Amino acid sequence: MIDSIILYVASGIIALWGMAHLCAIGGVIRGFGEISVDNKRIITMEWIVEGLALLMIAAFVATVTAIDPKSVISIRVYIVSILSLIALAVVSLFTGFKIAFLPFKLCPLIFGLSAVLIAIAILL
Repeated sequence: MIDSIILYVASGIIALWGMAHLCAIGGVIRGFGEISVDNKRIITMEWIVEGLALLMIAAFVATVTAIDPKSVISIRVYIVSILSLIALAVVSLFTGFKIAFLPFKLCPLIFGLSAVLIAIAILL
């Protein structure tokens, strides 16, 4: 029971951060000042991709948890999710974490925390 709660909390955190990415796109673009239309499109695309990736990870974790959190397939989904979150955390650590804007510094922490929560739930 507690493992499922932890998994839902992790997927909720991931989903909220994914939605935050999607909602922040306009502000992020404005923060770059005057840039070309192509660069605006590239930044928009990248923020949409990261937001959707996070939402998909959250959806996969929540879905397999709802069906059967102890099945072999669920465990594999959790492991792939953990690895994906760690990869995103590492990329964020070497890029966005170096920016003075606080939300960029939160990405590796949020991704890492979510990966740890999923790992803890697997071990329970």
